[in-house]
Amino acid sequence: MRYLVTGGAGFIGSNLVDALANAGHEVRVLDNMSRGRADRLDGLGATLITGDIRDPDAVTDAMQGCDRVIHAAYVQGTQTFYAEPREVLDVAVRGMLAVLAACEATGCGQLMLISSSEAYQVAPVTPTPENVPLVVPDVLNPRYSYGGGKITCELMALAWQRTGVLDRVIIARPHNIYGPDMGREHVIPEFCLRMNRLVAEYPDPSGVVTFGIQGTGQETRSFCWVDDCVDQLMLLWDSAEEPVSVCHVGTMDEHTIADVAGAVAACYGRQIKVVPGTLPKGSPPRRLPDTGKIRAMGWDRSKERRFEAGLADTVAWYRSHG
Repeated sequence: MRYLVTGGAGFIGSNLVDALANAGHEVRVLDNMSRGRADRLDGLGATLITGDIRDPDAVTDAMQGCDRVIHAAYVQGTQTFYAEPREVLDVAVRGMLAVLAACEATGCGQLMLISSSEAYQVAPVTPTPENVPLVVPDVLNPRYSYGGGKITCELMALAWQRTGVLDRVIIARPHNIYGPDMGREHVIPEFCLRMNRLVAEYPDPSGVVTFGIQGTGQETRSFCWVDDCVDQLMLLWDSAEEPVSVCHVGTMDEHTIADVAGAVAACYGRQIKVVPGTLPKGSPPRRLPDTGKIRAMGWDRSKERRFEAGLADTVAWYRSHG
């Protein structure tokens, strides 16, 4: 198979490119390098094309001769959702239009859209199944630029499939994927980078340092090791129902943010005192996906990497690269 992976020099994208190449597929990557890095693709044998996902000609040229496309080119990072909502939405909507136009022009009829748990905003029920309503609770809150963009992209992919442009659509909704080199604008790397500074500022390992967080600390997230995420995405190509499938990618391994902060500090051999703070408006108090659908396709929960082990590797990376 010949794949095009948009945003393939990013965190999830590059790990997915690695898995596809190792499985013997021919892989092209389209990335404008605004957040991606070419060195993530070193030694993978993928063809890197530098271009903007919003440029229809660039996307069409990159897609020529491909059998499948995985669309993962988006602007990530919670801080960015608040600070740059126009850019977030521009990349989401114009990028999706360019991908769909390229599919129509080239005849590439199989699309995997990497959506997000942010499409749920504040989920009405947990564990959350894939069929709960997707809503934008407050159009005045710039946080929803990202989730709203993902909802729009899902609707567009389904509309283009219904009208015959696409033969098959897989919508994957990853939940809190983590691992080394995942960027800086997510909770685990933010905690790691802060611990790097605190350890330098307070070198005595016997001391307890204060560690401010957003919210009460009892908010939860369900974290998924990046290799488990990639394995689930690969499984979807083989097992997802046709012609349309919407499926969670993630785990049901739920942790409070206070516990995550303590676990990150423990990797440094330090103790912290968590100090609650203000939770940004719109931040969900709990995020727990129901993974029954992908387990029914053959995903084995017992093989998921334990959070403690994955966190230790992630912290080690940020200690040496921070």
